[in-house]
Amino acid sequence: RRLNVRVNVELLSVSNPVHKKDLAVRLTDDTDPFFLYNLVISEEDFQSLKSQQGLLVDFSAFPQKFIDLLQQCIQEQNKDIPRFLLQLVSSAPALDHAPVSLNVVETNPFKHLTHLSLKFLPGTDAEIKKFLANCLKCLKEDKMMLEEKLKKTEEDLTRQLSYTQQSLSEKSRELDKLKNEWTSYTTALSNKHTQELTSEKERALQAQTQYQQQHEQQKKELENLHQKSIQQLQNRLSELEIINKDLTERRYKGDSTVRELKAKLSGLEDECQRAKQEVLSLRRENTTLDAECHEKEKLINQLQTRVAVLEQEIKDKDQLVTRTKEVLDATQEQKVILEESTEEKQRHIEKLETTIKSLSAELLKANEIIKKLQGDLKTLMSKLKLKNTVTIQQEKLLAEKEEKLQKEQRESQEMGQSLRVKEQEVCKLQEQLESTIQKLEESKQLLKTNENVITWLNRQLSEVQMAKKLDSPASAHAAGRAAVSPLSMPDRPSFHSSGISHPISPLYAFQNFLEPTQSKNGNSQCPVQLNSQLSKLSRCSDAHPANKENGDPLGLESKYLKKKDDSIPLRGLSQNTLSSEYLRPYLPAKAQPSAKAAATPSAYFPG
Repeated sequence: RRLNVRVNVELLSVSNPVHKKDLAVRLTDDTDPFFLYNLVISEEDFQSLKSQQGLLVDFSAFPQKFIDLLQQCIQEQNKDIPRFLLQLVSSAPALDHAPVSLNVVETNPFKHLTHLSLKFLPGTDAEIKKFLANCLKCLKEDKMMLEEKLKKTEEDLTRQLSYTQQSLSEKSRELDKLKNEWTSYTTALSNKHTQELTSEKERALQAQTQYQQQHEQQKKELENLHQKSIQQLQNRLSELEIINKDLTERRYKGDSTVRELKAKLSGLEDECQRAKQEVLSLRRENTTLDAECHEKEKLINQLQTRVAVLEQEIKDKDQLVTRTKEVLDATQEQKVILEESTEEKQRHIEKLETTIKSLSAELLKANEIIKKLQGDLKTLMSKLKLKNTVTIQQEKLLAEKEEKLQKEQRESQEMGQSLRVKEQEVCKLQEQLESTIQKLEESKQLLKTNENVITWLNRQLSEVQMAKKLDSPASAHAAGRAAVSPLSMPDRPSFHSSGISHPISPLYAFQNFLEPTQSKNGNSQCPVQLNSQLSKLSRCSDAHPANKENGDPLGLESKYLKKKDDSIPLRGLSQNTLSSEYLRPYLPAKAQPSAKAAATPSAYFPG
């Protein structure tokens, strides 16, 4: 059978003779007061239950887990097939004071799993009586509480009733007053309205008579006007009939002329179509001829510009060859001077290293002296403590020794100051070392860049010589043109078809000349790098113009051109080598070197 059972779970703490905690579980039925089953589980009993049923929970957490299982059973009780069930099983056929086992069962399609099984004992007569007494007591307390609530609610309701009755009587009085006022007000209004209605009726009658008179007058005037308009329209109709007859005659004549014109138009349209076809064929021929003419004009312009560019290239290449020779000589001289300066700097570095080693040895000696002085101070302090017990005669000796101590302290302070000074000198020497190392690195980088420039110029020279040997007729023509004075030279060609109106620079032509050889080598960035390197050289020449007397070198970066005390003057570069007056108008805007390119010049010249 199925019934609703109340489960009470309590934790009982017992302090006599030992402090213990017991778990008390009680089963009762609200409908049957004699239904009572008890279970008391101590910690020792729980351990045996845990081992028997394989529980994974401690005694402290067991009550809460048991309550969670009961709540799951309550949630599933209204379902047709509940997942969790509470089974109360007894050995006797009926629940007649026999021990009972309470099982928490989880159902699934495969098996019924019992999560927990607890054995309950039936309550004795004394326990039942005690339970019934507690129930009675609780019921009486509830009854007393309800009676007190009833009394309070009755008092509140009586107060509210009296208050509402008073307010009702006041409201009824106010209603009577309002009714009287309303009746008087409605009578006064009805009198006013009757008077106004009579006056308005009189006014309406007067207005009606006036409007009738006006209407009759207007009606007579309109009848006269209508008769006059009818006579005018009849006259007009007769005139229009005459005009209509004339127009019909003209229409017949027009129709005949239209037919004749249509026949002529059809013939003219045929002729027009033939003429259009002829025009289309002529236009096509004209477009093809225009295209051929345009292409030929383009070819002529390209050939003219190519001829002018080649002439200019030959002139520029001759000038470049002369200047590269001068640059080569100057760079060789610079190389020799830089090698000498590097050797001198290495010697200076070795000297500095020897001085640093000697200073470190002196510092070690000074540290040993300081340690000895500190040991002497300690011994003197111990002697002073012993001599405090000696007589007044020895005080003179103590004073002398104190003076000696002060002298030694002064000497130690002086030694510390000298140590600090030497440390500062060491730091300065280290800074000088770092600066010399930086200078060395800069000179090495400069050497590398110069070597790269020399190798690249040698390659360019060889390529130019090869080109001269291959293009001997072109060079002869260029030599003939070179004899002409620069004032009589024609203006450089401009590309009208491509939209370029500025003159072509010789470097741009040189870049176009080098493009096929660089495409074979697989390096497409060489022309741009050459222009950027030349622009850098032109900047340096603008900032520091070459002068053989003061020995300022041309063609190097600005950081290498600053005069220093220990620097060696470089000579041998003439003012004509890649001067800024020659390079400035020919350098394109895109070829200006970036900050990274200026820092690493070896990136401009591969190889």
